[in-house]
Amino acid sequence: MRIRYHRLYPLLLGFSGFLLLVGLLFGDIPSIPAGLWTILVTEDTLITDYIQIGGIGAAFVNAALVTAASVRLLARSDETPNGYTLVAVGLMAGFSLFGKNIVNIWPILAGAWLYAKLQREPFGKYVSVALLSTSLAPVVSFVALGGQPGSLPAGIALGVAIGFVLPPLSAYTFRVQNGMNLYNVGFACGLIAMLLVPVMTNFGARPQTALHWSQGNNAVFAPVLAALCILLVLAGLFLCARPAWAAWAGYRRLLQTTGRAPSDYLRMFGPAPVLINTGLNGLLSTLCILLTGGDLNGPTLGGIFTIMGFSAFGKHVRNILPIMAGVLLGGALMEHGINAPALQLAVLFGTTLAPLSGYFGWPFGAAAGFLHASVVLHAGSPVAGLNLYNNGFSGGLIAIALFPILTAILRRHKPVLQDEDYFDLFTQDAPQVPPPPGEERHSGEETPVP
Repeated sequence: MRIRYHRLYPLLLGFSGFLLLVGLLFGDIPSIPAGLWTILVTEDTLITDYIQIGGIGAAFVNAALVTAASVRLLARSDETPNGYTLVAVGLMAGFSLFGKNIVNIWPILAGAWLYAKLQREPFGKYVSVALLSTSLAPVVSFVALGGQPGSLPAGIALGVAIGFVLPPLSAYTFRVQNGMNLYNVGFACGLIAMLLVPVMTNFGARPQTALHWSQGNNAVFAPVLAALCILLVLAGLFLCARPAWAAWAGYRRLLQTTGRAPSDYLRMFGPAPVLINTGLNGLLSTLCILLTGGDLNGPTLGGIFTIMGFSAFGKHVRNILPIMAGVLLGGALMEHGINAPALQLAVLFGTTLAPLSGYFGWPFGAAAGFLHASVVLHAGSPVAGLNLYNNGFSGGLIAIALFPILTAILRRHKPVLQDEDYFDLFTQDAPQVPPPPGEERHSGEETPVP
C-alpha cells in the first residue's frame, strides 16, 4: 500500500501564502522593497533579525519567497513527501526570518545539485539535505559583500563548494551522533564553518557575530501563532478523513516514541496525529517564550517554526519539555539570565536533543538541556556566527559526549540504526510501522552480562 500525499505540496505553498499575508497585513507595504533590499545586502551573521533591519513586511515577504522556492524545488525534484519534507520547509521558513534570503541560498543549492550529478543520482535524493545546508548561507553573503574586486564570484564559488561537500559529510555525522541530535546538518555545517573561519581570517576576512534583535512585537505575533496552531490541531482532528478519537489515539501513540532519528512521524502515524503534534508543539513553544518574558521576533519565530517542522520528525511534548526545562534552569543560574537573546533561542532550538530525553528519560533530557544552555553560548565563537544552526552544532557535541557515557552507566547498548544510506531513508514511500508503545527505547538492547 502506497502512501499518497498529493495535496501536501499545494498545502505547503499555502503556508508560504500565509507568510506573505502576514507581511502585507502587519508591515508597511510602501517600505517593503527598501526593506527587502536591506535584507539582501546584509552579511547575515548570527544574530541578524530581519524584522529589525528590514521591517515586518520585508521579513515575511522574504520568508514567503524562500518558502515557496523551497516547496517548488521539492516538488520538481520528485521528492517523495515525508516527515523530512516538513522539516525542510519549516526550517527554510523559520530561518528566512534571520539569515537566509532569496539570493544567498542558491549557490549552496547549486553545489548539492552538482554533487548529485557527479554521483549520477537524482537531485531528489539530496534535495532536503541541500535545503538544510543553506545554514551556511551567511558565508555566501559575507564573502560576496566583502567589497573587494572578485568578491561576488568568490562568494558564489564558495557557496557551491559548501553545497557540494555537505551531503557526504552530513551522511557521516548522522551516524556518529547515533540519532540523538535532530539537527544533524547543523552539526555538519558547524564543522565546515570551523574550517572556513580560520582560513578566511588568515586571508584578512574576519567575520564577527552580530546582534540585531527586535522587541515589542508580542501583541502582533502571539495571536497569529495561536490561530495558526489551533487551526492545525482542528485540521488534524476533523479534516483528515479520520474520526477525531482515532486521530487523538494516533497522537497519544506518537507520544510514546523516543524521537530518535530517523523517526518519520508522517509515515508512521499519518497526517492527522502529525498536524495535532505540530499545533500543540507550536503552542507550547510560543507559551514558553511569552511566559519567560521573551520576545517574538525573527529568530524566535524561526525557532518556533523549526519545532513545528520537526513535529513530523522526532519532536513531541513529552521529549521537548525536559530539554526546555533544563535550558531554563541553566539560564536562571547563569549571569546572563533566561531573557538573554541566545538563551531564548537555546530554549527553542535546544530541543534538537529531544531524542536524549525520549530514549534515556526526562531527568537526562533535563541534564542535557542544562548543559546545552552553557555550551551553546560558546559553540558559536569558533564559527563566528556563520553557521545559522549553531544550536545544532552545540547539540551534536553534547550528543556525542553524553551518548557513550549514558549507555555505559545505564548498561544500554547502542541503538540499531538502519543500514541503508542516510538519504535512502527519505526516498521510499512504504509505510513504516512503529513499535508497540514502550518498546522502542529497548529495541537495540541486549541482555547485560552480570
